[in-house]
Amino acid sequence: MKIIPTLLPPLALVSALALVPVTTSSMAAADVANFEELEKFMSVYDRVKGAYVDQIDDKTLMKGAIDGMLAALDPHSSYLEDSDFDTLRTTTDGNYGGLGITVSIEDGAVKVIAPTEDTPASRAGIKAGDYITHINSELLYGATLDEAVEKMRGAPGSAIKMTIVRPGREKPFDVTMTRERIVLRPVKWELKDGVAVIDINTFSGNVADETKAALTAIDKATGGKPLGYILDLRSNPGGLLDQAVEVSDAFLERGEIVSQRGREKSDIERYYARAGDMAHGRPIVILVDAGTASAAEIVAGALQDQRRALVMGEKSFGKGSVQTVVQTGPRSALRLTTARYFTPSGRSVQAGGIDPDIGVPQLSDPDYNDRPRVREADLRRHLLAQAKADDKLLEQDDTSKDPRFAFTAEELEKKGIKDFQLDYALKTLKRLGTGSAVASAGGAKKSSR
Repeated sequence: MKIIPTLLPPLALVSALALVPVTTSSMAAADVANFEELEKFMSVYDRVKGAYVDQIDDKTLMKGAIDGMLAALDPHSSYLEDSDFDTLRTTTDGNYGGLGITVSIEDGAVKVIAPTEDTPASRAGIKAGDYITHINSELLYGATLDEAVEKMRGAPGSAIKMTIVRPGREKPFDVTMTRERIVLRPVKWELKDGVAVIDINTFSGNVADETKAALTAIDKATGGKPLGYILDLRSNPGGLLDQAVEVSDAFLERGEIVSQRGREKSDIERYYARAGDMAHGRPIVILVDAGTASAAEIVAGALQDQRRALVMGEKSFGKGSVQTVVQTGPRSALRLTTARYFTPSGRSVQAGGIDPDIGVPQLSDPDYNDRPRVREADLRRHLLAQAKADDKLLEQDDTSKDPRFAFTAEELEKKGIKDFQLDYALKTLKRLGTGSAVASAGGAKKSSR
């Protein structure tokens, strides 16, 4: 059995000692109960094997049994074989074929979690919360997730037609796309009016190095004096824990970044920043939305709790759990939820997400008001947070709404604003400026909404 470093890093392997236990009445009762449950399973297995209308092989039955067992846990625990396992490996490496879209199954329907930036799906206008009902006029309802993903795959350059149902629109509509070899560029940066905008769209294996390279390049381009930084984590589904820690560390001088806690109270692992803030203490705004999840939430939570950045946008997805991935064969793996993670102040992000310091709606999206947000708390069998944060000490009574929030998408387009949240963040940083304003950004308090 081999542990592979995918999605989030596995727990350390510990050698086991074979001990002869002292038998007690409670242990004996537990053994009897376990045996009775296993006997039930074997009884059902024998019945299905001997009497099902079609002959069925053991591999299919065992895979179904494993899937059913893990389905009783949480949405992120699963058993991966064949194409599912290959997808896990290639998406973590950041190079795969397809459309660039993350989907799930909800009541038999294929639901979009998020399109990946600069992929066929995002360019075609696919949005989180959309339902894919048909592919090339073939009904998808009732298909498994693996079957749905297989239908989306194909040779780069081949065309695919999807029928989309979008809440808020009266009729379904078709979208035609061309499949591509998806080679993710996880980190992109640019300068806008003296502000450095760093867009991180996933946390695959090389994100920390690319983020540090971007910060070095920004220093060269600005003489080390940008007005500030915008860290865009919107629609970032997360990825590797170690990359989230390293990216956070690049913007912090000291302090805790994140802790992960397992089943036992003593099972706690903490990660800390090392000296060296590559942003030189200049103000930072982090943009988040309902698609900001997992490793991306670790970064946002760390910089928010350490008073190093203002978090702006919408409440994040709320995936505050850690998965250990154990390779069980050449093309199979068990992905099991083994811990929850907590921000430096002890907040559990699980099912609650990161609340922005300044709530900013994406008014430039014409479907913003009608489109549903899909978050962890909406998923069946989601884990509950072990503790809720008491944010009273962080809140203030500023509940006034910015008058700019009254603009419509059409009005913003006439003003040349294609991304309202980014525009709002840019203007905020330009107002903060430099010097003493750095302390204002680092020490900003949350506003209650």
